[in-house]
Formats: sequence, structure tokens, C-alpha cells
Amino acid sequence: MLTLLEQLDKGTLWRSPGGIHPPELKSLSNQSTIASLPLQSRFVIPVPLVGQQATLSVKVGDSVLKGQPLTEGAGFIYLPVHAPTSGTVVAIEQHGSNHASSLPVLSCIIEADGLDTWCELTSSKIEQLSKGDILAKIKQAGIAGMGGAAFPSHVKLNPASEIDLVIINGVECEPYISADDRLMREFSDEILTGISIIHHLLNPQRIIIAIEDNKPEAAQAMESAIRRSSLPNDMIRVTVIPTKYPSGGEKQLIQIITGKEVPSGAIPAQLGIVVHNVGTAYAIQEAVLQGKPLIERVVTLTGESIGKPGNYWLRIGTTVEDALSQVSFQPESSQKVIVGGPMMGYALADLDVPILKGTNCLLTPSQAEIAPDPDEKACIRCGECAVACPALLLPQQLFWHAKAEEYDKAASFNLKDCIECGCCSYVCPSDIPLVEYYRVAKSALKNAAEEKLQAEQAKIRFETRLQRLEDEKNAREEKSKQAAAKRQANMKSGDKDAVAAAMARIAAKKAQAAEGITADPAATTPDTTTTKAAIDATSAKKTAVNAAIERAKAKKAALATQSQKDNQSDVATVTNDMPVDTIDRANDKKAQIAAAIARAKAKKAALANESAEKNDVDAEQPSNTVNEVSPVNETATTSVVDPADDKKAKIAAAVAKAKAKKAALAGDSTEKNDVDGDQTRDTISKVNPGIEVDTTITATSVDDKKARIAAAVAKAKAKKAALVGDSTEKNDIDGDQTRDTVNEVNRAIEIDTTIAVTPVDDKKARIAAAVAKAKAKKAALASDSSATNDVDGVQTRDTVNEVNPAIEIDTTIAAIPVDDKKARIAAAVAKAKAKKLANSAKQEEL
Repeated sequence: MLTLLEQLDKGTLWRSPGGIHPPELKSLSNQSTIASLPLQSRFVIPVPLVGQQATLSVKVGDSVLKGQPLTEGAGFIYLPVHAPTSGTVVAIEQHGSNHASSLPVLSCIIEADGLDTWCELTSSKIEQLSKGDILAKIKQAGIAGMGGAAFPSHVKLNPASEIDLVIINGVECEPYISADDRLMREFSDEILTGISIIHHLLNPQRIIIAIEDNKPEAAQAMESAIRRSSLPNDMIRVTVIPTKYPSGGEKQLIQIITGKEVPSGAIPAQLGIVVHNVGTAYAIQEAVLQGKPLIERVVTLTGESIGKPGNYWLRIGTTVEDALSQVSFQPESSQKVIVGGPMMGYALADLDVPILKGTNCLLTPSQAEIAPDPDEKACIRCGECAVACPALLLPQQLFWHAKAEEYDKAASFNLKDCIECGCCSYVCPSDIPLVEYYRVAKSALKNAAEEKLQAEQAKIRFETRLQRLEDEKNAREEKSKQAAAKRQANMKSGDKDAVAAAMARIAAKKAQAAEGITADPAATTPDTTTTKAAIDATSAKKTAVNAAIERAKAKKAALATQSQKDNQSDVATVTNDMPVDTIDRANDKKAQIAAAIARAKAKKAALANESAEKNDVDAEQPSNTVNEVSPVNETATTSVVDPADDKKAKIAAAVAKAKAKKAALAGDSTEKNDVDGDQTRDTISKVNPGIEVDTTITATSVDDKKARIAAAVAKAKAKKAALVGDSTEKNDIDGDQTRDTVNEVNRAIEIDTTIAVTPVDDKKARIAAAVAKAKAKKAALASDSSATNDVDGVQTRDTVNEVNPAIEIDTTIAAIPVDDKKARIAAAVAKAKAKKLANSAKQEEL
């Protein structure tokens, strides 16, 4: 059995499935040599033309030279694009694409300067270059497949596996197209040079140049070139294959030459086979030997609407409109312009689109050549499409799924293996544009695959970010642990003790806050020390108050005894000086006084109870603190505080009214005294806020009594002034008077004023209200007493004594401790007033 190579040497061929025999119509363009068109003034270069990750390296206003790279990029399949001529970049914008959809793509628009100046080119020889240098030059030149697919050539020339067979595709099976035919006829030696470079890179065992039998001139030209080349004649040969469409397809050509079928989803390199187009071989030799980038190619301009059909060198970026205008294009109504051949090409919606590296033909057929597209009819399930399919697919099933937009099911029928040759559409009796449905389905699947890829990449980036954050967190924690261990190792014993002591203090403070008690002195912080001091001060105040209360009680008992003795002495004195009937009347008065005292005590108790119920006093200072402290408080005047807006104004008014009534009573009493010489004066006690002073009037030793009473009244007024705080503003007495005078006069009445430290905000208001009420009552009683005095010489003071019988009230003022200076001033005022009262009493006696 012959090997594959032996079969190739014998020229054995295999049949390919499917295929059709459409009219060739190549004679319109292959009769003339390849020509060049005049330089155009405007070029549109899409970015990227081929490949990926391309970015423009020029900007608007830049001047460029012919062959200068316009893009930069990375990636294995990246291909640069070059300026087709020298000129200026006038715009970088979205422009219509050379595609069936005509969707806009980013494009660089160059205005030619007409000089067509080349950039610097570097020529080389194959012997001077390594394989890596050759591949780099091919990539930098932007060489792509010229047969229509435009796949990067440097990728094909650097396969992962060994290559046994290289096929140079010169079949060009599609009708009308003759670019490769004319290129092989005219540039066979250059093509053989390019083939030798491919051989140098891949080192295959055999090289086959495949040409259809309808191109005998091209086959003869290539055989002549082989004989002239340096390649071994037994390694390279020309193989002529039967004319059949689409025998020029890569997989179909491999099957015809070798009999091998490329599996679905595989590439020919996996079988040890590589296929290149003759135009690609020509471009490779120019790039490697002359350093020229791919900026132009041979394009067939054909069709009955073109006046000068033929093959022309067209610059990449030349617009279709400009190219057709140079060959006498005469469009008809509803004229079609097809890029590619009539089988695999597509019609353009706009002629202002550029020529690309894969553009090999511009067809402008008349209506006689190609009839308008007929209306699509229903599929009759004839199966002709399946017979004509060269890829052995099921076009009918693909059509149903593509039309129903069931793209996944269409993919399951190997939709990606469709080469879009158009054989199925050509043989369909229902005129269904099957290839168009397949293209739409392929685009949908491609978009879905891209979205899935982007989603997977996003997921990978997200997971990578999470992992990075976790690693950074772990690194920070590890670094913190290492730093703590280092500090612990470097810490001295004293530092460790200090840290332990601090932790102990913090724990003690937390325990104190939780239990509500102070810590022991050894662990007391500044805050707990302050709290302890405040508690000690409060305890000291409570002790002082209790001591003051005990002293007041002792004084009360002593003063009560002294008061009884003084009252008995005064009564005896009055009795000796009075007639018998007066004495009897006095005995009756005593009984009345006793009754009045009892009534007063009862009233005091009632008022105290009522005040205790209404007063809201702190637990430490109950409402009856004043009564408990009072030394001789047998008849206290207690009143419930009236809620008033201005208490001080009311107290001042009550004091003024009491003074006026006292003066009137004093005048009336003097006029109504008896002629028996027993002058009786009514001495009415001056009322001060919170104090009622019982004035005991004696008939004898009036001067001493008045002095003592006046001193007592003055002292009480001084206490009141100290409490209220306004005595310094109302008194204009010289400061040389001292409080010693008051102490000398105050022999009969000793009033111990015990000042308790209590909250006085509410106490002051209650005391002021009680004083005002007491003054009003006293004034009314004094008026009644003066009006009812008998002419028999009975002293008017008896009536007063009925109501105010020997009531000695020890005034305990609950207030804040008063300033010493205010106390001295108040004492001086009291002394001055006492002297004034004594002098007025003497003048009245005289």
C-alpha cells in the first residue's frame, strides 16, 4: 500500500462531497494584466483591521509616511495596520465598515499629500535571519490570509506540531474572481520565493501548489517558476484539480489532495497540514526581503456595469466608491455592489467603505447577470441542500432552528462547520437565503460566547480580589502578632509590672462602677478620690446639723426656765404697782393668756401638719426642721407657702404696713393712758420674715425692757436681712457699730439662730409667706387691742398678750451660710436701731 507521500508524488486525488458547478464568468477580468489605479486623495483605515487589542498611535493633525504603523498592540494574534500613503491624519472617528451590516467602527482618515513618500524600509536576506526574526518581520508587516479569511499568517507559520505537508492554494474556485490567476501568471517567481520562506520556517516533507484545471496558464507559469527556484524539484510540485465549487475551501482542498477529513472543531495543523494562499506567499516575500508592509493587494473589479473590468492593485483603505469611479462604473437602477464573489460575497448598503486585506473582488453585476432576489417560499423538504453541502451538514435542520432562533440546537448540528459557501442557497428551489440565516445564527452564538467569556473573566477577577483582600488581612494580622511578640520580648520587668498595675486599676474601676461603691485608697483613681471627698463633706454637714439641733434643744430648755422666772418677776412687779381690782383683773388675764397659749399651740400643730403635707423637701431636711431646732418655739407661726411670682415684693409691702400700724397704735395708746400715773405703752414687736417676737411689757423698769425688746427685734431683723440678702442695699448706717452692742442689750431674750445647711430655694419662699401672714394677723390684733382698752388704767398690752402671751420663738433659719461681712453689717444696723428706739422711748416719758 502506497504511503501518503507516494500517492502525492503520483498525483492521486480524492473526491470531495457535495459541491456545484456554477458558471465561471472569469473571462471578463483575466484577459488583461494587473494594473494600478491613480493615487486617491482620501483613505479610511479601520482599527483594528485584523487581530485584537490594537490602539491608535497617531492623533489628528499628525503627518504620516507610506508604510508607517498606525497602531500599537499586544497579543499573539495582534496585527498592526499601516498608512497606505503619506499624508495627514484629518480625523479619527466612527465610520461605516466593509461588512454586510455596515456597522460603524473606529477609523483613521488620512488625507494624501500626493507625494506617496515611503517610510524607512529594512531589506534582508533569508540567510541572515533566524526563524524568530522572519516571524517578527511577517507580524510587523501585518500579513494576513489573502484568500478571504484574513487570519494572521505568523500564527499559521508557527504551529505547535510538526508540519508534513504545505498546500499553496491557487484554486480560486468562485465565479468572476481571477486575482490569484493573474498573480500566478505575472509574479510566479515572487510567489516561489515566498514559498521558499515558508519552507524555511516549517520545513515540511512536501509542498503542493493546487490549481484548478480551468487555469492552465497559471499552472504552466508556476511549473516554470519551480524549475527556476532553488527548491528541490522532488519536494515541490503543482497539482491540478478538477474545477468544482467550492474546492478552494481549506478543508475541502485538504480532502481532495490527501483524502483526509479535518474533524469538526479541529484545525489542519493537527493533521500536520498547513494551507496558504498564493497572494499570502507573495506578501511574505515582500515583507521579509524588502521590508514592505501589507498596504495593497490585487482586487478583481468585474461585472457588466464596469467599463474597464480587470485586476488592479488597490491600497488598503481605498473606498469602494473611489475604486469603482476609476474603472468607468455605470450603475443601473437598484444596482448591487457585491464584495467577494456571487456565491460567498455580500452586498454593500453604502459605497463609502474601505478595501480590506481580505477583499479580493468587487462585483457589479447587471440585472441580466444576476436577477433580483426572488421572494422566499416555503421549504418543500426536497433535500437538495443536503446533497450540495460540501461540509456534509444538514442545512434544512440548521434552517429550522435558525429561523426559530433556537441557536443552541443549531449549534448542536455543527453550525460552526458551515463555510458559508452558498451551495445550499444556490440549489434551493424555494429561493430561501439559507446562508443568511446561518450567518445570523453564528453572530448570535458568537455574542453569547463573548458575554459568557466576559462573565467568567469578571468572576475570576472578583474571586481574585476576594483572595487578595483575604491575603492582605491575614498578612496584617500576622504582622500585628509579630509586632506584639517583639514588643513582649523587648519589654522589661518594670514595664510588665506597670502594665499589670494599669490593668488592675481598670478592672477595679469597672468593679466600682458596677457595684456603686468607692474603691479602697490603694486602688483609688482621681475620679474615685473626688467622689469620696464629696461623700465625706456631706457626712460632715449632716453631723454639724445634728450638733446644731442638740444645742438648740439645750438652749430651748434653758431659755424656757429663764423665761418663766422673768415672767414671774414681771408679773409680781406689775401686781405690786397695781390696785387690788387691777390685780384681780390681772388674774383673769392670766387665765385668758393660758387659754390663748393653748389655742396658739393647737393652731401651730394644725398649721405644721398642713405645711408638712404640702412641702416637697429633700429627705435629709424635712419640713419641720425649723420647729425641731427652735429653742423656745411654743407658739410658732407656720404658714403654707403661697405660690407667688414676686415673693420679695409681697414681704416688703407687709413690712411697710406693719410699721405704719405700729406707729398708729403707739400714738393712740399714749393719748388713752390713765391719769393714775401708770403709763402703759404698747410695744408691738417688729415682724421680720419667718420670726414672731413676743414682747412682754412690764409696768416697771420700762427703759430696760424697751431696750432689751428693741435689741431682740433688731437682732431678728438682722437675721432676716442676712437671709434675704438685701440688707446692705437698704441700710445706710455707719460701719463703726459692732455686733457687741446687740449682745449687751440682749439679756432678757437670747435667740439662738442655728443655721442648717439645707436647700433654701423652697424654704425661703415658705418663710417669706409665713412672715407676711404673721404680720397681717399681728397688725389686725394690735388694732383691735388699742380700740378696746379701758380708761381704768389697764395696760393695753394685755390684749396683745392674750394673743401673743409670752411667746419666745427661737428662729431657726434654714439657709445657706451667710457671709461674715453681711453678718457684721446686719449687727451694726441692729445696734443703731436699738439706740434709736431707746432714745424715742425716753423722749416720750419726758
